[in-house]
Amino acid sequence: MTRYSLALSDAEVARYRAMAQTAAADEADQWAAAGIVADATVADVGCGPGEMSVVLAELVGPKGRVFAVDRDPEALVLARQAAERAGLANLVFSEGAADATGLLPESVDVVMLRHVLAHNGGREQAIVNHLVSLVRPGGAVYLADVEATAIRGYPVEDAAVMADINERYQQFHAGLGNDLSVGLRLGELLEQAGLEQVNHRGQYVIVRPRAGMRPPSWAAREQMLSVGVITESDIARWQAEFERLDHGETSLTLFVPSFTAFARKPS
Repeated sequence: MTRYSLALSDAEVARYRAMAQTAAADEADQWAAAGIVADATVADVGCGPGEMSVVLAELVGPKGRVFAVDRDPEALVLARQAAERAGLANLVFSEGAADATGLLPESVDVVMLRHVLAHNGGREQAIVNHLVSLVRPGGAVYLADVEATAIRGYPVEDAAVMADINERYQQFHAGLGNDLSVGLRLGELLEQAGLEQVNHRGQYVIVRPRAGMRPPSWAAREQMLSVGVITESDIARWQAEFERLDHGETSLTLFVPSFTAFARKPS
């Protein structure tokens, strides 16, 4: 199994929280169409530190339930803490892989999987097939992932550090056999799993990074260093550039391609 590459620092958890809030706003109509509504039972597979699980649990309400699954026990500790802070009693956490969650077959209305497929090259279809087995007839599988090769920044000169580290991040994942363009294939993966009524969308998410916020590639710097994709001098150079951006010497905007897709299991 491919090791998860993003270290869950406070800054990384904050990034997850911001992503969850943005997704809840930008994808509200798609979530509702997929069946993520009050009283629904939802599985959040690859839940990480639980920020999305909390949003989903609040949405389905006290009569609904969210099963949050992750293979990383350290991530699950943070996820449980997030649920406790939110005062939620309708969240159930468990350890499991994306293609072996341990959840019962046909036990949920909707399965959500976000930004997991890009880290599991070669196993994408097996993962989606497993998710389909968890959904009741008429239920839906909801996927979200990236096209990381098309991230842009403006002004270009201030986005250079992002472009540089992202290029190395792509090299790192290519060496692991991962597909950072998997967002383009979400609809195909759902169709190949036998689902119907595929709804596949894409958009550019426009992000103004806050001070201290770092891209996913930064969270993976130690692993990139360990395999020789980057050097200590690269890290020092990027750190200096990020700190310059943190001090407000520029107004950087990132344009991040994001894709979602959901489809239904035949009744």
